[in-house]
Amino acid sequence: MRMLDIIEKKKHGIELNPEEIKFFINGFVNEEIPDYQVSALLMAIYFKGMTERETLEFTLAVRDSGDVVDLSSIKGIKVDKHSTGGVGDKTTLVIAPIIASLGAKIAKMSGRGLGHTGGTIDKMESIPGLKTDIPADKFIDMVNEIGVSVIGQTGNLAPADKKLYALRDVTATVDSIPLIAGSIMSKKLAAGSDAILLDVKTGSGAFMKTLDDAIELAQEMVNIGENAGKKTIALITEMDIPLGYNIGNTLEIMEVIETLKGHGPKDLTDVCIELASNLAYMAEIDTLENCKTRVKEVIENGKAFETFVKFVEAQGGDISYIQDVNKFEKAKFEHEVKIKSSGYVYEMETEKIGISSVLLGAGRKTKEYAIDFAAGIKLVKKTGDEVKENDTIAILYTNNESAIKEAETLLLEAYTLSNEKPELEPLILARVSKDDVVKY
Repeated sequence: MRMLDIIEKKKHGIELNPEEIKFFINGFVNEEIPDYQVSALLMAIYFKGMTERETLEFTLAVRDSGDVVDLSSIKGIKVDKHSTGGVGDKTTLVIAPIIASLGAKIAKMSGRGLGHTGGTIDKMESIPGLKTDIPADKFIDMVNEIGVSVIGQTGNLAPADKKLYALRDVTATVDSIPLIAGSIMSKKLAAGSDAILLDVKTGSGAFMKTLDDAIELAQEMVNIGENAGKKTIALITEMDIPLGYNIGNTLEIMEVIETLKGHGPKDLTDVCIELASNLAYMAEIDTLENCKTRVKEVIENGKAFETFVKFVEAQGGDISYIQDVNKFEKAKFEHEVKIKSSGYVYEMETEKIGISSVLLGAGRKTKEYAIDFAAGIKLVKKTGDEVKENDTIAILYTNNESAIKEAETLLLEAYTLSNEKPELEPLILARVSKDDVVKY
């Protein structure tokens, strides 16, 4: 078998067979096939696409290039949730204790932030003492006992994906639906859960800018999951507006706590209820409608927050910070951002707001960049709100005073005002399952 023949075949839009896909993936990982040939094949895939069968075989080959986690010693149905990333998206840390308190099991591996979107692991590590590098046996025990554990990616999961992404990034082939879907699902399938809920973001702060593109990606990923024997559902959620009001690691943990206590922002609470209800349904706790009722109940009666405290304590976190958020270290500098015009907030460029928080120290400019856990942004005004001249629209927090001016300039650029109050999009735009696509 020759790589040249595989490139030629795909160049003409002919379906690759499983052996050809495995040959190219394994050869690339083992450094037997050069970058330039893989680059040529990626570009051919970009233009010619992949069939449903090809996409599944590609995903399985990438999954099998490394370790596959065995969660069989965890009792019951194991559920997992993946978000394509967004500004202010702290949903994992809200929904995980909710569904665990309902009796579902969530054994989750999460990532760190890079670019304008934050990472769940960074947020967790802003809680003093909390560990995310937990041994496998303790990880399994925690899920069996508490129902939840969230750790950083361990082992050698889908090494082919890391190599392929690095190449896609420099060959303008990142935005290929089959390649995106295969990249995400290879890691999800390697993580070992029985059911996967996908939170696919769309809007200015997301990778998929339009609803149609987000639905196309969701359908591709749902097909992969179902064809691989995993129950898979996707929700398309709106990311034209940051989720909640707090952006930045410690600030977002505070908002997680408020939400689990039933006092969180309405947008964050509503999205988390939908996500948690679908996860509980996939864990066969009850019907979807009854799961929604039960999710609300565990928030109202405090069981979800109790589970969060147990989860933090089990992973070594100091729960006194959870019980009294005033103990968290505060940034040295606070700066109110004031608007110079009047009207209604018509639009927010979420990506610019995310980058503004990175400038303050809340995110990484490079992989080696040290995060300032106390840094971030507290939004005061969001899309749909009325503002008057000299109103405060946000508060910046940082330990680096020199970063404030640039962050403020970028944040002000992110806001567009109008004389008329805009109509807000629904937070949940669609639900994609193996059977249908339901738009809301």
